[in-house]
Amino acid sequence: MSARKPSVLVTGAAGFIGAHVTRQLLADGRSVLALDDLSGGFRDNLPAGAEFLEGSVTDDAFVRTVFETHRISHVFHLAAYAAEGLSHFIRRFNYTNNIIGSVNLINQAVRHDVESFVFTSSIAAYGGLPSPMRETDAPRPEDPYGIAKLAVELDLAAASGMFDLSYVVFRPHNVYGEYQNLGDPYRNVIGIFMNQIMQGRPMTIFGDGTQQRAFSYVGDIVAAIAGSAWHPEARNQVFNIGAETPYSVTELAQTVAEAMGQPGHPIEYLPARQEVHIAYSDHSKARRVFGPGPQTSLRDGVQKMAAWARTAGARQGKAFEGVEISRNLPPRWREITDLSPT
Repeated sequence: MSARKPSVLVTGAAGFIGAHVTRQLLADGRSVLALDDLSGGFRDNLPAGAEFLEGSVTDDAFVRTVFETHRISHVFHLAAYAAEGLSHFIRRFNYTNNIIGSVNLINQAVRHDVESFVFTSSIAAYGGLPSPMRETDAPRPEDPYGIAKLAVELDLAAASGMFDLSYVVFRPHNVYGEYQNLGDPYRNVIGIFMNQIMQGRPMTIFGDGTQQRAFSYVGDIVAAIAGSAWHPEARNQVFNIGAETPYSVTELAQTVAEAMGQPGHPIEYLPARQEVHIAYSDHSKARRVFGPGPQTSLRDGVQKMAAWARTAGARQGKAFEGVEISRNLPPRWREITDLSPT
């Protein structure tokens, strides 16, 4: 093993939340290895000061080499394909990326005596439980994405019991902000709305727009995530993290239009898809351990993201290649998705 200074490994570092966590870790004085396969992230998201490693967590040989050639003290695992609704139709892809990739990292973390493994799970682990969802609630995921996230949580707990691997799990929800992939047509509704406005198209909403979520500005959650690996009270704990106040998707669309300087921008309502109608969580446990933290209002957070989005510019959405099941695929997704057999 190399005698180099120990480093913190961040997976998904060129993606959305990973880019912010990488910046926070660097600001905290950590030496960071930034790993990403660039399938959903961008090199431009990577900050100066991080050492970039291009590759996939699903490549076990690559992951093994990373741990053998670097002294990794902590892992922040944020690499995932986080299209919750689409996960019903890409089950094998979802489980390969979100479970097998995680297991590859957990194996190496155990073998190389990593001090702490921080994992970003999701509120999707709760499924349709009544809101506000609490960590004491028994998870009941309703889609393959949530199932995968919960499986990794359980595997970390098992690795902790067998090998004393220290871990921290966060269940963020509906996070938005700078560095989000504006061109992804399947996830990140605020980015989708902004991209549609910049392309002169109506904002599209599945269903009647009364669905409620607590949309969470990324700047409010990164300090807690980045500092959790060194926080003794966070060891082997699960935390909800995010915004407190739920809004309807229609209210969100109106807020985005105003922030983009297009109040009254048209909204197109599409046939409803299968999804939880109201979902937000309780954060009292995170406040008790990490302190209250910032709470950026939806209006202010969306304005910050809009300023960045106007600079980044519109991006052409990329259709998912190789949907595994096309039955019940929402009509709008069917229009843009490669339905060739896999």
